Amino acid sequence: MSDLPNVQGATIDAIIDHASRATLPFQRAHREEQHATAFWFNELVETTDEGEAIRQYLVTAGGPTRFEIAEFTLRPDLCDPAMSAEKLMMVDFAAGWTHLEDLGVAVMPTAGLHAHGARKGWSWTTDEITDGMAAKEEDIAVLGAEPVAAYLLGHEVGAETGARDLVVVVGAVTRTESGGVRWVGDVPQGCVGAPVFIGAQLGGDSFKLVCAGVVLAGDGHHPIATFDRVRTALRALAPAAVSVPETDGPNPQEPELKRRWWQRRG
Repeated sequence: MSDLPNVQGATIDAIIDHASRATLPFQRAHREEQHATAFWFNELVETTDEGEAIRQYLVTAGGPTRFEIAEFTLRPDLCDPAMSAEKLMMVDFAAGWTHLEDLGVAVMPTAGLHAHGARKGWSWTTDEITDGMAAKEEDIAVLGAEPVAAYLLGHEVGAETGARDLVVVVGAVTRTESGGVRWVGDVPQGCVGAPVFIGAQLGGDSFKLVCAGVVLAGDGHHPIATFDRVRTALRALAPAAVSVPETDGPNPQEPELKRRWWQRRG
C-alpha cells in the first residue's frame, strides 16, 4: 500500500483539474441554516453531426431546497468578468426545483441563472460534471461491501467565519446490505448535496475519474444517490416537467432574457 498517497494525490488533482468550478454553495437567505452544496451537470441528450445536445442542471440533495429565498456564495472564478458581489439571491427558490423523490435528489434547469448573468453583463465560467464523468450502471455495479476510496467535493461552513470554502473530503464508499451505496466518513456541515468521486481503475497505474453520485443527509450514515439512478430518473422526466418559466431566475420580479433549458454544443 506504499503507493496509496500517490494514487490519492493523483485522484484529488484530477478532481480539482476537472471539477473545481462545478460546485456552488447555498443556504437559506439571511439565516445561518440549510447550508448545502449544489453542482452543475450536463446531461447528454444526443450526439449528431451538428454536435452534442445537452440539458444542463444544478443538482443537489432535495432536503435543503425547500425554502423560498436562497443565497448562493459566488467565487470570482465562476464569473466573467468577476463580480464584485459575493452573494447571489434567488427568490421562489423552492419552486425552481424538480424533485426526484425516490432518490432524495433535486434538479434545477440552469436557464434562469444564465439569463440573470446575461442581463447583468457577465457569464458563468463553470466546470460541469459531464455525462461521460457521471457514473454508469457498470461503474456502480463493481462496488461491494469492501470500502472503496472516495472523495467528496463540497463547501464546508467555516466554524468561526461561516466562509464557504471549497474542500476535498477523503473517505470511502461501500455497498449496504440493502443494495444501496453509502459514504463512509465525515460529511462537514454545508457539504450535503455535493458530488462524490471515485477513481475507477483501468489497469496498471491508469484510472478514470468517475462521479459516483450525490451525498445525501443522514444520521451518521450518509446515503449516496448514485448517478446511474439519477440519469435514469432524468431521462424519465417529460420536458414540460422541468421547463423554465419565463420569469425564472435569481430575481423573478425583473424580466429575464428567454433562454432554452437545453443547448447544442459543437
